[in-house]
Amino acid sequence: MKIIFCGGGTSGHVNPALNIAKTIQNRYPDAEIMFIGTKKGIESTLVPKFGYKIDFVEVSGFSRKLTLKNLKAAWHAVTSVSEAKRIIKKFKPDLVVGTGGYVSWPTVKAASKLGIPTLIHEQNAFPGVTTKMLSKFADKVCISFAGSEKFFDESVRNKLILTGNPVIVDGMKRDEARKKLGLSEDEPYILSYGGSMGADKVNELSFALMESLSIPKNIRHTHAIGRVGMEKFSKIAKEKGFFDRENLSIDEYIYDMPVHQAAADVIICRAGAMTLSELAIRGRAAVLIPSPHVTEDHQYKNARLIADAGAAVVFRESEISPELLSNTVSDLLANRNKRIRMEESVKSFAMPDSVERIADEALGLLK
Repeated sequence: MKIIFCGGGTSGHVNPALNIAKTIQNRYPDAEIMFIGTKKGIESTLVPKFGYKIDFVEVSGFSRKLTLKNLKAAWHAVTSVSEAKRIIKKFKPDLVVGTGGYVSWPTVKAASKLGIPTLIHEQNAFPGVTTKMLSKFADKVCISFAGSEKFFDESVRNKLILTGNPVIVDGMKRDEARKKLGLSEDEPYILSYGGSMGADKVNELSFALMESLSIPKNIRHTHAIGRVGMEKFSKIAKEKGFFDRENLSIDEYIYDMPVHQAAADVIICRAGAMTLSELAIRGRAAVLIPSPHVTEDHQYKNARLIADAGAAVVFRESEISPELLSNTVSDLLANRNKRIRMEESVKSFAMPDSVERIADEALGLLK
């Protein structure tokens, strides 16, 4: 059995592919799996770390304004399909699975034209342009939220399958995770991140929180800066002496995120679909700061749904301040019963068998 996965740009597209690949590999250890991505996306470093081969095509997104960038994107939209077709013909897969990002377009389209079974997965309630375009070519389309059907053309709705987001349930317990990180049972632990590419606002707020709370109270705090702002914010962290403090850990990316999530008392993060699915599976209290730069403001809508159920605290970027974040986190750390109620509430959003269901649908195409 040979399978190609494609998903790229950010970890929100790459991690679903990695989770599905791992699930299939666990069932069929002899399965040959490879990825197709872009050299600029985080998949170029993330996929090899998980032991999978990856090949690359050149593809880029379109700008909303009429610019030379769009001419380049249009050229790549054509040539990338030929590049993907070359890779596919060489590997000869039995199945192709796409999980979003620009790279899914040429790979899934090329596979479809070559008569290879294809499945795509959409993480968000509001499907991306790539997913909607590919739904006409793919054999199956897995969606993560009930109600997403209305955003697809009626002609493809018979392909839609509600599965949820593919988060692997590893059974990691809080005490086990804390032991791995060298944390005691009652020691407060804060985890913050703005996504694999990073977010300036989340970085700024997290650094301010370190100065106002984590450092004065010697609270363990781990923060992931993200790829885009790594140079800028690592320089700031060095100037502030953060790297010299034993209670602070600052990295570009957290590769063992499930361990840190399971161990954390409070998580500060964006509100992407995969992030919220992970919080639900782990059952963690969170302060959500949705990105304002997404289609249809879908992160805020996701976050509001969680917050209205008492499962998280949500602030728009425009309304949150360092003082407000510090006060909110301080309150959560001091109020264990409040955290427990939030943890129980967020668990109600979990779909623990999602990745298994997606693997079932993918493998079903082989039969």
